Amino acid sequence: MHQRTWLSLLSLPLVAAFTYPVVFQRIKEVPRSESRPVSQDPLAGLSDIQDVLALIRDNYVDSPDLEKVINGGIQGVLERAHPLNSYLTAEDLHLVDPGPAGIGIRVIKSQIYAKVVAVVAGSPAAKAGFQVGDVVRKLDGNSIGPLSTWSLERKLRGPEGSELSLLRYAVANGDLKKITLKRELIQAPAITVRKDPKATLVTLADLGPGRSEALKAVLAGLDHHLPLILDLRQCSGGTLAEAALAAGLFVGPGPLVTIQETGKADTALAVVSAPVPSFAKVAILQGPGDLGPGEAFAAALKRAGVPTFGERTGGLGVERTRFLLKQGGAVELVNKRWIGAGGEYLGSGGDKPETAKPAPAPAADPKTKAAPKAPLSYGVVPEHPLKGLKPDEDPLPRILELLEPKTAVSALGPVAPKSTSREVFRVSSRRDLSGPAQEVA
Repeated sequence: MHQRTWLSLLSLPLVAAFTYPVVFQRIKEVPRSESRPVSQDPLAGLSDIQDVLALIRDNYVDSPDLEKVINGGIQGVLERAHPLNSYLTAEDLHLVDPGPAGIGIRVIKSQIYAKVVAVVAGSPAAKAGFQVGDVVRKLDGNSIGPLSTWSLERKLRGPEGSELSLLRYAVANGDLKKITLKRELIQAPAITVRKDPKATLVTLADLGPGRSEALKAVLAGLDHHLPLILDLRQCSGGTLAEAALAAGLFVGPGPLVTIQETGKADTALAVVSAPVPSFAKVAILQGPGDLGPGEAFAAALKRAGVPTFGERTGGLGVERTRFLLKQGGAVELVNKRWIGAGGEYLGSGGDKPETAKPAPAPAADPKTKAAPKAPLSYGVVPEHPLKGLKPDEDPLPRILELLEPKTAVSALGPVAPKSTSREVFRVSSRRDLSGPAQEVA
């Protein structure tokens, strides 16, 4: 063996004796500092807000307008709870009404822009090509971000003939363009009837006072041997009382909605049944432009066993209340929400219907082995959404195909399916049906 090998073997115990205490010595435990329990009170952070404001006041590079900072902070907190919430200063409460005219759109704020959720037929906005889903980024050259929903709604209104410029992003083609419109006195659109050899299309734009009586008169003059199609894709606005009357034209007594309000017992509203003579079949077109009372109407029909087709409704079945503050201002707070006849959350809370995560399906009861109830969801969700419908495609042939009874074949020959007195289907499309139409006031 080489002498260097012997030297290495002899020196190994000596090296180990010196290195073992250094490498393998026990690390002394650092005493843990006692952590304070996390407070469950959501208002415990108010002292931090005071500290932040003091830091802004004493250290910000420019002299800050603390009133503006505080007001913006309050508005931000309210919007996080629901985009329709608004903070009003004492000065806001004394502002004069901007005017009765508008451009015919309804928007909901989303951070630094506003999303179009309804367009009134025949309005300046409709003539300019506005569609549900379009985005408004600026009004009269000013950003949407600092505005509350209350301020935003005021800016859309004004004197008749006054102009309003909007920076609009069109969802249909991705076009970003400045558009200037003149405000007009917006009238409730008339009920529109389109008669086709194979079906009748009735467009309902809202559920305002008297709409159910007008609808009943329209239905009385139609051919009841043809399928009836109710178009609710732009049905925004109105009242729950009118929705109860309109639903009663098609279904029997039953629930319409349940109104939930914090600290109070739930309030249930029922369908007011006054059915008209049955049609051969009935279909309903619905989509994201179906808001509020129109959603309650659709949910009541679905609850009555009506098959549903189309897109999810907009999820705006909520109500706001103004609460006065001690310092002279006020807040408009969403403090009521509607639960549809089938258990749907018709008000979307702070989440948009398209981004809200569905609730997990509950497990069956191990004792009763009863089937679990379907989880609640936002808006009225169709049971059978149509897929592959092109934007320029007339949906009427698809609707009639769905309404056409199918014949079953048995060993003894063809068997016709059981007929029902009333069958309702829903189909949605972003394109209006083509063809002649007449308006009924």
